[in-house]
Amino acid sequence: MSLTIAFDLDGTLIDSVPQIADCVNAALSHHGIAPLPQQKVQGFVGRGLPALVRQVVAEVGLSESETTPLHDRILALYSEVETPLSALYPGVSAALGVLRDQGHSLAICTNKPHEATLKCLADTGLALTFDRVIGGDSLPTRKPDPAMLHAALDGAPRPLYVGDSETDAETAQAAGVPFLLFTEGYRKSPVEALPHTASFRSFADLPRLVALQSSSV
Repeated sequence: MSLTIAFDLDGTLIDSVPQIADCVNAALSHHGIAPLPQQKVQGFVGRGLPALVRQVVAEVGLSESETTPLHDRILALYSEVETPLSALYPGVSAALGVLRDQGHSLAICTNKPHEATLKCLADTGLALTFDRVIGGDSLPTRKPDPAMLHAALDGAPRPLYVGDSETDAETAQAAGVPFLLFTEGYRKSPVEALPHTASFRSFADLPRLVALQSSSV
């Protein structure tokens, strides 16, 4: 039987840190501040752009009054940045195609800003893959608040969520939705520390895990 499957984006379907870091560092250059390493920026990803900007401001020692201008600069850059096909994790397109062919409904649930999400999906050829796209500014709240996930799943009786991080695990748990954990993304904690139904490191394994979930609910 078919499921409605919501996917996180950054760290789950795409490795977006290079593009995010480029936007952050381009904005910081307006302040004469040296670029942050990608690994440092990766540690700020997961709770949405406002949270990322607050962490950047604290990291580089800017005044709090610069938070909004810096946010707006990064958002403007981020809404236009190109996402290369190479940013997709290996096997993503094929796995999503299999799931669509099997009749599953697919959605995006990401803290990435909505316009930036739509551009990313278009750049990577995934724009027509998803029935719904819920971005970080689509609702008043962001993950781990479960409202975003509920909106992405649209009241589906057979839901599933796929993500890579502590934020995703917390969101799924708050929403009462089974969670598949992609282990090769931006997770900071050990796999066993995150509540999940099953985990996978290769997208080649995802259709099988979805089939198991489909047969068990």
